Amino acid sequence: MLASVIWNVDPVAFSIGSLSVRWYGILWAVGIYICYLIEVKLYKNEQCPPDWTDKLFVYMVLGVIIGARLGHCWFYEWHEASALGLEPIQIFSWTIKYRNPYIEHPFELLKIWQGGLSSHGGAFGLIFAAWLLSKRHFHTGLVWIFDRLVIGVCITATCIRLGNLLNSEIYGNPTTMPWGFVFMRDPAVPLDAEGNPLPCHPTQIYEMLYCMVAFAVTWLLYWKAKAYKRNGLIFGVFLEIIFVTRFFLEFIKLDQEAFESSMTLNMGQWLSLPFIIWGVYLIVMSVRKPQISSQNTSTRQHLSNGKHA
Repeated sequence: MLASVIWNVDPVAFSIGSLSVRWYGILWAVGIYICYLIEVKLYKNEQCPPDWTDKLFVYMVLGVIIGARLGHCWFYEWHEASALGLEPIQIFSWTIKYRNPYIEHPFELLKIWQGGLSSHGGAFGLIFAAWLLSKRHFHTGLVWIFDRLVIGVCITATCIRLGNLLNSEIYGNPTTMPWGFVFMRDPAVPLDAEGNPLPCHPTQIYEMLYCMVAFAVTWLLYWKAKAYKRNGLIFGVFLEIIFVTRFFLEFIKLDQEAFESSMTLNMGQWLSLPFIIWGVYLIVMSVRKPQISSQNTSTRQHLSNGKHA
């Protein structure tokens, strides 16, 4: 057995002059495109209007990218004022020790090429985009959209975590397991007493695996069990697989930011809890409610009422 895996992959796929194209960006694009193809197949199966998938694509891409960026900058970019060369703020008897540079320099949010995307922020962005899409075009309800969308999202998430692996980022604590990865390109990699980089849990691979499991389960629920006839069941199962696993996996991941070191549960775990609770609620309610006889009937009704335009 190998004592560890030496990981020294160049995150840059190719360069054109001064422009560098990273594997991470390519995998984001590939994941979104595969998700789109899956949604086309599902919507065609239910005889939805042909333009629905195009609208879905635009809303979801904007929602996930904007949400992921805002989520990272708001949830994870809090630093001690001294580390930013700033003085703590005094408000009455309170001392605000942490500062967020994006609040003071909001235009820095636009520099998405510098990195910084949050999966939880992306999830919130998708929720808002789906709500807006349903309100303005589909009139099916947010959960109806997610029962179909999350099947493709599983593949997108798998691609994103592969991108994290190629970036040598968001990995786990040091480990003695034979599949531990030594992330040579990360200057912040943990070191042993002699200054040598330590092998760490490749949590990006763990997350890729549970995303693929989520895809297999939701795919089978849709096609074999016809679970789309129980509004919220597929979405609820997806939330439990993804966020329960994410919650426990955080125990072996390195903190993304220094402020998390003093927290009993880190930021990723706190952000996972609402999704876990929501998933349980959706599963219980979908089982209690009578099965929908046919989603096609619902779709045709929206068409006849002219609500899809």
